[in-house]
Amino acid sequence: MLDFPTWKKTWLWLITAVAILAALPSLVSMTSAKWPEALPDPTVNLGLDLAGGSHILLEAEPSQVAAQRLENLEEAVRTALRQAEPRIRIGDVSTADGRLTFMVEDMGEVDRARELILPLVNGNGMVREWDLSMVDETRFVLTPTEQGLEQAVTDAMDSATEVVRKRIDSLGTREPTIIRQGDTRIVVQVPGLQDPDALKELLGQTARLEFKLVDQTALPSDVAAGVAPPGSEIVPYAETTAQAGTSLAVRRLGGIRGDNLVGAQQTFDPQTNEPVVSITFDQQGGARFANLTRENVNKPFAIILDGKVLSAPNINEPILGGSASISGGFTTETANNLAISLRSGALPVDLAVIEERTVGPDLGADSIRSGLLAMTIGSVAVIVLMIATYGRFGLYATAALVINVLMILGIMAVLNTTLTLPGIAGFVLTIGAAVDANVLINERIREERKRGRRVVAAVETGYKEASRAIYDANVTNFIAGVLLFLFGSGPIRGFAVVLVIGLFTSVFTAVTLTRMWVAGWLRKARPNELNL
Repeated sequence: MLDFPTWKKTWLWLITAVAILAALPSLVSMTSAKWPEALPDPTVNLGLDLAGGSHILLEAEPSQVAAQRLENLEEAVRTALRQAEPRIRIGDVSTADGRLTFMVEDMGEVDRARELILPLVNGNGMVREWDLSMVDETRFVLTPTEQGLEQAVTDAMDSATEVVRKRIDSLGTREPTIIRQGDTRIVVQVPGLQDPDALKELLGQTARLEFKLVDQTALPSDVAAGVAPPGSEIVPYAETTAQAGTSLAVRRLGGIRGDNLVGAQQTFDPQTNEPVVSITFDQQGGARFANLTRENVNKPFAIILDGKVLSAPNINEPILGGSASISGGFTTETANNLAISLRSGALPVDLAVIEERTVGPDLGADSIRSGLLAMTIGSVAVIVLMIATYGRFGLYATAALVINVLMILGIMAVLNTTLTLPGIAGFVLTIGAAVDANVLINERIREERKRGRRVVAAVETGYKEASRAIYDANVTNFIAGVLLFLFGSGPIRGFAVVLVIGLFTSVFTAVTLTRMWVAGWLRKARPNELNL
């Protein structure tokens, strides 16, 4: 138990030294000194409550989810009946009043049409998404259910939350707080970002990319008047394009969405040297894009982003390979932002900023000073008590305590974790837990000496028996910390991170390191008595 060969001592000191060195950049950043640029500089990031930052509240419009579901259902029904063998023809299609209605032209095909539509109506089988009814024997009426709409809104908000998280992560920020609030709101807090305009611009872009065929039958006068032929819709050009202020008639259904994108990168057009966005589809999306361009050679198709036409190039030849480029009067910055938005995925619903705040770092500086003061006073009091009570063993506990704090900082810096105000509380709690471990060990050694054991035997037994209780206590704390991290958010997770890291470093310093120091002293001094 007290045997520490040279290789083991070297290994333990190496781990300690690496963790302490990793903490140095964070300590230097607290002073006016500068860390050398040539050296690695892992530093602990400060949370919103300490460093300040941006707070934004986003709200979604549920009616958009209902409209998108209705459009998806119409396209799915048309596709299912068109691909049936033989094809089932329908007419008089309407999506008025939030319902899909259509008429089967051949009355003898009604039953077969119902069999094809039922799987689309039932959805995943857990929630009935649509009610199917018949009118006048040949007209189908599909009405959304309340449960289906609620589930769709929930799924859309969950997806939107994940998209927001990906976009913020692409900015290089660390430990943002992104949580759902109510049914249709998302709270976003980004530490260290004092200017929320770039964040608002990035989150306010839905990035819904669509490729739709241009309706060449539409008369220019009708398009200018906002009148679209049946089955088409009028879409305005984006303000960044040369055709800004005009509109285009495109086929409402049958296009391709950007859901199958797997890559987007800002590049430059080799002919004009203008910034463009190069996109790549997955296998399924690439096949659909190839089919669309193959079947419509010499026809124009519109590239639409968030309901605005970016361009309407002519399909000169089939576009194979699943790659394409998007142009639209971009600057390098706007093209890069669009690429980020496309890579992170389209928002399933528009998000409007209904509240924004910029939190200054002044309150955080006060919190840091107060936390450090509390930690310093507590540490000094604990150090004085330990040395007065346990003498040499108290000095070992004090050294372990200092190393413990430095190791926590170093590990947090290497892992790029964020320190929050509750995290400072976790530091203080860790100090208490680390000292508690040494108290258990020292008191157990006292008991063994009172029972008549020799010095070495008492120390060895004390460490062995006390370690069991220490490990048991830390396992329960570890479980609690993991649960806090998994189910908590923001500052709660910050507390959990410090707690879990502190559990490992406390056991390492308070048990392993002090045992190595005590073993070295016993081997060198060979004392006959312990001043405990």
